[in-house]
Amino acid sequence: MNINIFKRIAKYMLKYKLYIVFSLISALVSVIGSLMGPMFIGRSIDKMTGKGHVDFNAAIKILILLIIVYAVGNIFNWLLTYSTNLVTYRSINDMRRELFKKLNTLPLKFFDNNPHGDTISRFVNDMETISDGMLQGLSTLLTGIVTIVGALIFMLYISPIMTLVVVISSPASYFMARFITNSSQKMFKKQAKILGNLNGYIEEIIGGQKVVKAFNYEETSIEAFKKINSDLYDAGVKSQFYGSLSGPTTRVVNNITYSLIGVIGSVLAILGKITVGDISSFLIYSTLFAKPLNDITAVFTQIQAAAASSERIFTILDLDSEIQDDKDAINLSSNAGIIRFDNVNFAYTPKTPLIQNFNLTVKPGSRIAIVGHTGAGKTTLVNLLMRFYEISSGNIFIDNVDIKKISRNSLRRNFGMVLQETWLFSGTIRDNISYGKSDATEEDIIAAAKAADAHSFIRRLPKGYDTMITDSGENLSQGQKQLLTIARVMLVDPPMLILDEATSSIDTRTELRIQKAFLRMLEGRTSFVIAHRLSTIKESDLILVMNNGNIVQSGTHDELLLSGGEYANLYNSQFSPV
Repeated sequence: MNINIFKRIAKYMLKYKLYIVFSLISALVSVIGSLMGPMFIGRSIDKMTGKGHVDFNAAIKILILLIIVYAVGNIFNWLLTYSTNLVTYRSINDMRRELFKKLNTLPLKFFDNNPHGDTISRFVNDMETISDGMLQGLSTLLTGIVTIVGALIFMLYISPIMTLVVVISSPASYFMARFITNSSQKMFKKQAKILGNLNGYIEEIIGGQKVVKAFNYEETSIEAFKKINSDLYDAGVKSQFYGSLSGPTTRVVNNITYSLIGVIGSVLAILGKITVGDISSFLIYSTLFAKPLNDITAVFTQIQAAAASSERIFTILDLDSEIQDDKDAINLSSNAGIIRFDNVNFAYTPKTPLIQNFNLTVKPGSRIAIVGHTGAGKTTLVNLLMRFYEISSGNIFIDNVDIKKISRNSLRRNFGMVLQETWLFSGTIRDNISYGKSDATEEDIIAAAKAADAHSFIRRLPKGYDTMITDSGENLSQGQKQLLTIARVMLVDPPMLILDEATSSIDTRTELRIQKAFLRMLEGRTSFVIAHRLSTIKESDLILVMNNGNIVQSGTHDELLLSGGEYANLYNSQFSPV
């Protein structure tokens, strides 16, 4: 059992010390009530087993006190539950908030390398598991410690000999429970990992249902799901089975102890050392003494599951965030648009370099087109310019200022990006267009939509600009979603633009109108256009042909066609007759 995991969980809980103190007081009063009860029960038994007559008056008084004691104990037991719930759920709320905050600071490579479903599983399933373990563990621990100490004191008062028997048997229960929980810890870690894989797979299949059906992949996906689900079942059964052994094994030891106490107590009563009421009280106290141990071993299953899930949460929290901006980082409010790549080197993995000794100078207001085969490094170049990834070596300058000395927020605000993959959120059409400019007026939003040629289809929607977009825009066509993302950028009106296959999902007729809108928007701005359809970049000031992360050709459209080579081959492959 990793002690550091529990120390880190405790830090979240200690933020609510007042509630913990109140929980401790409630546990103390509740347990005192439960411990006073057996003493009153024993005395009432003695009053009813006295020689000659039964003292009903004394017995009734004791019973009234017993009712009061148990009533007060139950009230404070409810207060204990309430306060432990507050500590638990507020701690989990803080942990979930910190996890979400951490995700927003992680570099893009984390999201590229980790299944989204597994990350979501950490937010939902793992957090719920930690919550259950924390809630059960906290209440059991608070009441358990007080109960054990209190029951021990009362047992010593009644009979030190019988108390010795109980105390001797306790280590046996503890070590058996510890052995079982240590063995089950690995299974709970495996269970949490497989559950994350299952969530990731389900998200992929649901998100790609059209592709699944188009390729008749249903049966194969079902078989793959069965395999992961079966692995989860096996891990779950084994972890729960091993975890559930702790309760029965400790109860066996406790029942043996209970029998020994009965025999010893009977002999002491015959010898006149204790009364029949004392035996009854002691048996109840021995049960109260053993109950917290049984409860603790019973919740060990949940605690171990919580520890495994916590490890998954802390794994993300311990990841390195994006390199922080320098304290004296510059806020780039406006720029001329001079961009320079100086001996830039980059690799996604150290053993596989992609971009090597890359050099490029972009004049202000230039329209730069980047073409090349898939995997040539076109989008990577843009990712480096936006600092989504950090370069391995070299420098990138904007207006002769190293981008490392520019704050990320101001750097990215100076670029408008339209990507091939559209991203829309659940909200109205208006909200999605104004995503980058929340204070935009209605006139500005409509003007941007018109410029992007989106206004006409928006007007035909049931509620126009108030139409709700559902599930990342599933109620819109791919082309319509792309038009909205273009309108979003046009509304922001940034000084520099990046268009990564921005019109790939739009029909040719609409594309021509969008190209005219882009030309108006690109005028006077430095822009990078990544395109596979070479007809869209003929008017570019400079075309860069990339291959394996390097520029193999550069020039205008006409110059590159005349010189032949890679660009001419790409162009002729698209426009030559078949």
